[in-house]
Amino acid sequence: MDKFELENRLVDFSVLTIDIINELPDTKAGNHLAGQLIRCGTSPALNYGEAQSGESRKDFIHKIKIALKELRETFICLKIINKAMLYKTKSKIENL
Repeated sequence: MDKFELENRLVDFSVLTIDIINELPDTKAGNHLAGQLIRCGTSPALNYGEAQSGESRKDFIHKIKIALKELRETFICLKIINKAMLYKTKSKIENL
């Protein structure tokens, strides 16, 4: 996988995350999870972009690790949305 493929996959991930957020219910739980998900679900693509301009190998690795942490947080958030059945389109949750 080259750097452009990973970048494109992370951007697609962010877009799908936004699609899911836009379908969450307008409730306390839906709004809370939407806020959390918009931050952690779009952050990996942005952090990967920053990593591309890392000042050193150590800086690059640090920024990639941040992106990985955000992906893990997104995964847990999606599990909560799935178990609480806050989705409208289950296939989007499964795809992400």
